[in-house]
Amino acid sequence: MRIAFQMDPIQTVDINADSTFRLAEEAQARGHDLFFYLPDRLRFEHGTVRVTGQPFTLRREVGNHVTLGPEETHDLTDFDVVWLRQDPPFDMGYITYTHLLDLVHPKTLVVNDPFWVRNFPEKLLVLKFPDLIPATLITRDLDALKAFKQEHGDIIVKPLYGNGGAGVFRLGPDDRNLNSLFETFSAMNREPIIAQEYLPAITQGDKRVILVDGEPVGAINRVPQSGETRSNMHVGGRAEKVELTERDREICAAIGPTLRENGQVFVGIDVIGDRLTEINVTSPTGLQEMERFDGTNVTARIWEVIEAKRAASGH
Repeated sequence: MRIAFQMDPIQTVDINADSTFRLAEEAQARGHDLFFYLPDRLRFEHGTVRVTGQPFTLRREVGNHVTLGPEETHDLTDFDVVWLRQDPPFDMGYITYTHLLDLVHPKTLVVNDPFWVRNFPEKLLVLKFPDLIPATLITRDLDALKAFKQEHGDIIVKPLYGNGGAGVFRLGPDDRNLNSLFETFSAMNREPIIAQEYLPAITQGDKRVILVDGEPVGAINRVPQSGETRSNMHVGGRAEKVELTERDREICAAIGPTLRENGQVFVGIDVIGDRLTEINVTSPTGLQEMERFDGTNVTARIWEVIEAKRAASGH
């Protein structure tokens, strides 16, 4: 198959941690042809969706991991599969790209399905499963935020469409910064804020569970640094080997059908203690760490699902 990756610059990825690199590496091993383009080289013109990018080959060699061919322009329908793998922020640019990808899917299989990527923001999809999540408030009403903090005492406040742990604050029972934090967030954008009760289990880690076509295939535990609330590896969190618990499997059984029915092939969910906190569909990570800990090739399973979908579609 011909596989296109819509992603941030492939030349600068960390080849020992980046999940997109691992997806492309496995595709290459399976004999597929690879093509790379930046999101802002995607466009609608002359009645079709087109991209300008470069074919590429990979090596697992730090500092010399990619060879890019000459620049080419193609209709996106020239490809069998397009991977939507650019990093958030999930802003209007990101949303616009999902609309353009909608125009070629499913003739060209876009993974994950762009319609549902657009309609399944990480911190909002969890609201469909209120019995699984911590106490949660989404609002731009300062009085509502104050009442929520009064009720729960210790809370987490974060941007609704952020990523990588950016802008995440813990406000403890004696913290008096809610007003100023609200003012800061309000000056940045017009979006609501998400607040959740603080889960003490975060000190034992924030589990990233990976689902392939709605089924859990493994997990890693991300442990925050001492004195830090955030466990994201972007901000110094440490990855550890961890097993799936019965509660993890219950959560996956509850959300799996929704993901599978809506074309979300590769998903990473976040679980703290026994609570689901996020469902990541835009550009989930964790593949390489999990495969190293577990000695598995989960990426091959992802490609098996995609190859089966292409075969079933008849395109």
